[in-house]
Amino acid sequence: MQPFAYRKVRDVAAAVDHGAREPNTVFLAGGTDLVQLLQDGIARPDGVVDIGDLPFASIASTIDGFRIGALARLSEVADHPQVRARLPAVAAALDETASPMVRNMATIGGNLLQRTRCLYFRDGVSPCEKRDPGTGCGARRGRDVQAALFGASEACVATDPSDLAVALVALDAEALVVGPSGERSIPIERLHRLPGETPWIETDLAPGEVISAVFVPRDAAGRAQAYTKLRHRASFEWPLVSACVSLAVVDGIIEDARVALGGVAHKPWRAEPAERLLIGRTLDAALAREAGEAATEGARPVAGNAAKIPLLARVVARALADAGGLP
Repeated sequence: MQPFAYRKVRDVAAAVDHGAREPNTVFLAGGTDLVQLLQDGIARPDGVVDIGDLPFASIASTIDGFRIGALARLSEVADHPQVRARLPAVAAALDETASPMVRNMATIGGNLLQRTRCLYFRDGVSPCEKRDPGTGCGARRGRDVQAALFGASEACVATDPSDLAVALVALDAEALVVGPSGERSIPIERLHRLPGETPWIETDLAPGEVISAVFVPRDAAGRAQAYTKLRHRASFEWPLVSACVSLAVVDGIIEDARVALGGVAHKPWRAEPAERLLIGRTLDAALAREAGEAATEGARPVAGNAAKIPLLARVVARALADAGGLP
């Protein structure tokens, strides 16, 4: 582990100041991802700012929607009665995340900002543009079933591992952020970046910016919704593929649709061909299957992960069936 300066802060201004002024500083909350990366020498910051005491842990229903604090624990959010009732896709995504012990420690903000699960990034020795720019992408020359199907580049084919982020994209959620320039909001769909030629720049957060909360608009919370995940084993496993759908249905007709995919890109991926296919139609099993196939449009597999394409089509169809109450 590389030595670093540790600071614990108790007010937002101090956290923002440290993050903005001191290069190569990271924020520590639950630590379930960052501590492992520090121990393995993959994360090599000069400074770590502990923000665990900041006032970002509340969960509240507002007139406009739901506000979930970035320091709320995953288990607290999943078990919250209003989340269970109004945001079942969020609760389902959190139930599918890691293990009960991890969910008791991990935070909402930390989950959204966890690093990719690519084996070539995490082993600490393979070539990896994300970890060591200029060394190349080991997964491009190797075999990784977890590799991306969409939005990858020659520099990186890693995938975002968050279950929660996929659900939040399907619900048009926003990250509320505080930083040196004040407060702003970022749609979760735009929080993460595609790798391009700079895969080590993973989000649109500026230096010193901290996520204070996640906001889900009330109209999105009222949609029919479901989250479905396929993984290699039954517990403590990141998605091979996943999907979250939310549907605005009036008199049996789908007036608006969101289909978000997980485990297939460097960020949660909107399956817009499937969304367009659904709008104006009545959901049945045949349409769910058709939309599942449409969700794979544009997929570009690398060696070893082409099997994810038919699996993705089935996961989308299953999520739609669950959202629509179909068998």
